[in-house]
Amino acid sequence: MSIYKSAMGKNVDMAALYAKNEKTRAVSNIKNINARGDTIDAYGKIVVPATEKINAAYGKTVGNRSAQPTRPKPRIQPDTTIPAVQVPELTSEELELEESLEDDLEVEKIKEEEIKKATKKK
Repeated sequence: MSIYKSAMGKNVDMAALYAKNEKTRAVSNIKNINARGDTIDAYGKIVVPATEKINAAYGKTVGNRSAQPTRPKPRIQPDTTIPAVQVPELTSEELELEESLEDDLEVEKIKEEEIKKATKKK
């Protein structure tokens, strides 16, 4: 669909108009249907989606089972257990680096507190 010009010279975007009204009840000689093609009840709720109708019609015309739109279920369930990961021991250099990082974080927190105190005094 594209943009059409009306008799009055206005541009009408048919795709946008269709998308805006696809869930509303259609005015047609077919009972209980919306603009998208879904079968609906008296309250406008979808009873049979249009995709199911299309799949059923396709299944009637194509006799080959491999052409049917359903997917086969997997036979083997995947293993969902999480394998245990062994964490290696830290070396002395890595331990020292960890401690220095912790000290640096403490110093940064103290600096932030001092800055907050100084701004409150002003």
